Amino acid sequence: MKAMVHEKHPGFAGLTYHTDFPEPEAGPGQVKIALKSAGLNHRDLFIVQARHKAEDAPLIIGSDGAGVITETGEGVSGVHVGDEVVIIPSLRWEKESPAPPSDFEMLGLPDNGTLAESIVIAAGQVAPKPAYLSWTEAGVLPLSALTGYRALFTRGGLKQGETVFIPGIGSGVATYMLQMAKAIGAKVIVSSRSDEKLERAKKLGADILLKNDQDWAEALGGKKVDRVIESVGAATFNRSLSLLKPGGTIVAFGASAGDEITMDLRNFFYNQWNLHGSTMGSIEEFHKMLKLFTRFQIHPVVDKVFDLPDTVNALQRLKEGAQFGKVAVSIN
Repeated sequence: MKAMVHEKHPGFAGLTYHTDFPEPEAGPGQVKIALKSAGLNHRDLFIVQARHKAEDAPLIIGSDGAGVITETGEGVSGVHVGDEVVIIPSLRWEKESPAPPSDFEMLGLPDNGTLAESIVIAAGQVAPKPAYLSWTEAGVLPLSALTGYRALFTRGGLKQGETVFIPGIGSGVATYMLQMAKAIGAKVIVSSRSDEKLERAKKLGADILLKNDQDWAEALGGKKVDRVIESVGAATFNRSLSLLKPGGTIVAFGASAGDEITMDLRNFFYNQWNLHGSTMGSIEEFHKMLKLFTRFQIHPVVDKVFDLPDTVNALQRLKEGAQFGKVAVSIN
């Protein structure tokens, strides 16, 4: 089968487009899916940079995908050949919980991922594809939408009428959070260094737009927010925290601009702030996220669609941070 495979060398040099990669077969409790589309995440970039040993087995990358079930293994019930499904990339994390279980992993490492014509996965790792979504939209939904849902609602506790600040608008997760927050009736403030991304966020419903080179506190006239969802890291964390009202909550799920921060601890406890970490989410939360998307008919923002053989250029666009929304890969 056709597949985008990483092997032997770090970075893009280790990526090869195969036309004859071994086709998987469904075992007990598994389903085989003919993939129609997939999406890219920063996780894919991290994986291709980290894998560099000659003894590393060839790996099909990718965590997002959607397609049609073509085969079911022994003991499978509840799903059938011909079902149109979205893949749930959260492995061995079934129920919503404060933290994932110790054996939690994400699809795409160490198991083969979604950038291929077919994938075999446990039957419990699929959900019905919402009928209103195109194949491209369904394929880019899973990892980022689940990550945003857990950060906003499970960990952040966002409610109708509250105000949430989302710095670094433009990423897949950030655009999903903007859409979900607006859908439930929250007020959303976003930031970016790009005027173009801010204008696109405004069209999606963002209430207040902040430029990164502005004094955010001054721009807001001293008003504070109920929630902050941080994924940028050291470059913005303390600036974001300064916008949080006493008793408010900040959720961190990424650190694209630096892992380590310094914090005024006395200021933190006097303000009674809550700090929560978050990582992707459970299968239970995935189904809740899908229900929310369907209820409000939310359409993923697709930045650009690449064909499977052109995945390296798709990853390059992601690396450059040029995208607004999700970068998609067309497979079948």
